[in-house]
Amino acid sequence: MTRLWLGVAAVLLAGAAHAQTVPLGADLERFEYPYPVRWFETQSQSESVRMAYLDVAPTATPNGTTLVLLHGKNFCAATWGETIRGMAAQGYRVIAPDQVGFCKSSKPAGYQYSFHALADLTRGLLRQAGVSKVVLVGHSTGGVLGVRFALLHPELVERLVLVNPLGLNDTLAEGVPYTELGKLRAEEAKTSAASIKAYQLKNYYNGVWRADYDRWVTMLAGQYAGPGGDKVREAQARLSDMIETQPVAAELGRLKVPTTLIIGQTDKTAFRANTAPEPAKVRMVPQAAEDAVKRIPGATLMRLDGLGHSPQVENPARFQQVLMAALER
Repeated sequence: MTRLWLGVAAVLLAGAAHAQTVPLGADLERFEYPYPVRWFETQSQSESVRMAYLDVAPTATPNGTTLVLLHGKNFCAATWGETIRGMAAQGYRVIAPDQVGFCKSSKPAGYQYSFHALADLTRGLLRQAGVSKVVLVGHSTGGVLGVRFALLHPELVERLVLVNPLGLNDTLAEGVPYTELGKLRAEEAKTSAASIKAYQLKNYYNGVWRADYDRWVTMLAGQYAGPGGDKVREAQARLSDMIETQPVAAELGRLKVPTTLIIGQTDKTAFRANTAPEPAKVRMVPQAAEDAVKRIPGATLMRLDGLGHSPQVENPARFQQVLMAALER
């Protein structure tokens, strides 16, 4: 009966989301961020690209630490709005970029996405911002990027915080079949507000939806709507290929920076596990984290009972309290 209720709820909520889809532009030109947007412009793969980012000064006595917040695949810099506000009030400078391929940033045709490339671009952005040492907070796909950045530039990372990160286990090795780019494109062609909302209801929020989550569905779905939607679909397909083929599970033992994992325990995310012949054998984020913390030198695991894949959205105050505790260690 519970599964039936959740299925009916998903259909009803998805239908409502579909009716509310408004074109926002392929680069979210018509979606307002909570703070002024700045730009980092550079060359990558012989293309001119630019990255949008938020750079928020402390609103209390500065403590000299810069937090860099890395978003996930179904998120943007704007999704960190409550975290930015709360941490700036604790004296932190906070930088939150939109990675190339996402949100307000460039989506170059034919771009070969890799976590190495995104880490290199993020390094350039931080150099422009005049930052030499950071606390890196990576959520979901941003957690994979955070690990890659810390492996490439350990001298720049004071501490690494991973929030329900992907990439801690190799899902292809656990039975998820490889999906080639053409099939990923076909799947993206079907993406809508309805499918986004249904996926997040089931995997992120444990079957409980709140009205304030609708803003983020509107943000994502609004990119697909309108004449620039094909550019977004192509970028998202290529990014999915990057995520499924570039886990960092085998390299966790090489991390040389203090690392904390903050894990919402009701998270049902495991990248593309629904395509596996035996989905039960693919570890979800909380299970993968239990193993990963043993392989990361000196790592600490902080469990958030009752919260899912996006604790900073689901319960901002509780998340910030735990994040502060992690940083004070």
